[in-house]
Parts: sequence; structure tokens; C-alpha cells
Amino acid sequence: MRTLRHFASLLLALLAAGVSLGLVADSEAAPIRRGAEGSGVPNGPFTIVLGVAQDGGYPQAGTPPGPIWEQTDRHRLVASLGVVDPRSGKRWLVDATPDFRAQLQRLDRAAPTDSVPGLDGIFLTHGHMGHYSGLLHLGREVISAHGVPVWAMPRMERFLKENAPWEQLVSLDNIRLQPLRDGVAVALGDDLSITPISVPHRDEYTETVGFVLRGSTHSVLFIPDIDKWERWDTLGTHIETWIAQVDVAYLDGTFFAEGEIPGRAMSEIPHPFIAESLFRFAALPASERSKVRFLHLNRSNPALDPESAQADAVREAGCRLAEEGERVAL
Repeated sequence: MRTLRHFASLLLALLAAGVSLGLVADSEAAPIRRGAEGSGVPNGPFTIVLGVAQDGGYPQAGTPPGPIWEQTDRHRLVASLGVVDPRSGKRWLVDATPDFRAQLQRLDRAAPTDSVPGLDGIFLTHGHMGHYSGLLHLGREVISAHGVPVWAMPRMERFLKENAPWEQLVSLDNIRLQPLRDGVAVALGDDLSITPISVPHRDEYTETVGFVLRGSTHSVLFIPDIDKWERWDTLGTHIETWIAQVDVAYLDGTFFAEGEIPGRAMSEIPHPFIAESLFRFAALPASERSKVRFLHLNRSNPALDPESAQADAVREAGCRLAEEGERVAL
């Protein structure tokens, strides 16, 4: 039986040989708006990508001195989405990452506000460090925010209430916890909603969810962390079904292929390898593949380099890598 590493190697070999994979993206299928923050805010609600890297960012702590530290144009923030409704002036974050400071500034540039922090809510996917630790910036040591709504699933909510220093954010009313329930939509406006969907992941402390954002014209799926797609299959849910229901799907692309981290058993940190996803999605129509944007890229992932063969493989397969600052009209 062919290994997934073989499939990744095959993709790269085809590219190196100049052979087209015959999987051409439909560039008109998704309502993507590109460009720097603050350039042409849509009239209606939209999402904005505020980061694309795994929990440690890129480069992450411990990266040896070298050119990457000077090449700031290649630096990437931790995966997060901003959600903006210009009609009401409201703004939300999906996940509060270690890069909260920079991401709030990016959100301010994309959708200016007179208030601080100017957040009408934060939606948390789960309790791994890259997805909630930015909440500390709302505490008395930094912003000393008042009553910022934080939506969380039951175990996540309990985790924040019962553990320091998070419980202090609750007791000082820096944040106000709001309940999330699997599959139950939260209305953000008359024609704007966000719905959590449970996904299998390493749930040591909390459960894990992805989110579906729906507006009047378009919808976005955001799943930065999940175990293998096959595990979701065993639970009766298939990623292809969700891709079919949305216009853009931001999906877990933590690692490109097996063996990416020498000396470490990657089975201990299960994620769908991008090579796996490309092979699995190859059977989908081009219009479906073109919806896929990979993010949550680990510092070891060669696709972080947009000129790499791995990044070329993603594009040749009809998918894309998420770009910081890109927007999707809802």
C-alpha cells in the first residue's frame, strides 16, 4: 500500500518534472479580497485573516539566529480570523492568540474604532496555547477591559472559570463568559451568524470546535485544529460535506507530510498532513478544491515559503494557502 509520504513525493516529483496535475483552481469560485489591511473595507460583513501560523508563530521561539529573523516579510502570526460588520460597527475575533497585540492592531487598521479594545466578542476554538492565551491582554496588567464577551464550549468555559490566571479575568469582569453549544448558531446580526461544530482533537483540557460563519451572501468554515480527517469520518462527519456547504474553507495545514519533525513521533500530534488533504480532495470538482485555504502552518512546514515546491503543489492541486490580510465578504 502506498504511504502518504509517497503521495507527497509524487506531487513534488510531478511538479519538478513540469507535469501539470490537471487540477486547476476556479479563481472566481470564492469571494476573496486581497491586499493590505485597511484597503477598501467592504460595505457588508466580512472576515479577515489575521494570522496563518501554528501556535508558536513563525519564526517561533527557539529558532536559531539566521536570515529568517531579518526577513520580516516572511514572518507570520498565529492563526486567527477577524469578523467585521461595518453596518453596525461591530468586530469579533475567532481565537485569542499569543499574537493578540499585533492582531488587534491589524483589526484596527482594517476596521477602525474609537473604543478599546473595540471587541464585541471573542469565539474560542479550544484550550491549546495558540488559541486562548491572548485573553491575558484583556486583564488589569494591559487593557483592563470591561465585560468583553468570550464564547466558549462547556469544558472551555469551566477551564477559564476554575484556573488561574484566567479566573481573575472573570472575577474582575474583564471578560464575560458566554455559552457555546455544538451546532447552535450565535446571531451576530440580522443576517450574520457563527456556529460551532465539534471536531476530534487532543482534548486534554477542553473540547475543540471549528466555526461556520454565515452572512447573507457567503459563508466561511474555520477549522485550524483537528485530528486526521479519517477520525472525523468514523464519527459520521466528512470534511467534504462541510466544504460543499461553504464558499471558503480555512483548514488545518499544520504539517505538510510525515517525517517533517525529525526525532519526534508525529502520531503524538495528529493533524491532517497537507499532502493527505491534497490527495483526498483530488476527487472533488475544481470548484470545491478552490474553496480550500490551508492555515495553522507549523514552523517546520516548507509550504510557509510561497516559492517552495510544496507551496507549488498546493496551488497545482487547485487549493491555496491562506494569506494574512485576505478578506471574504459574507
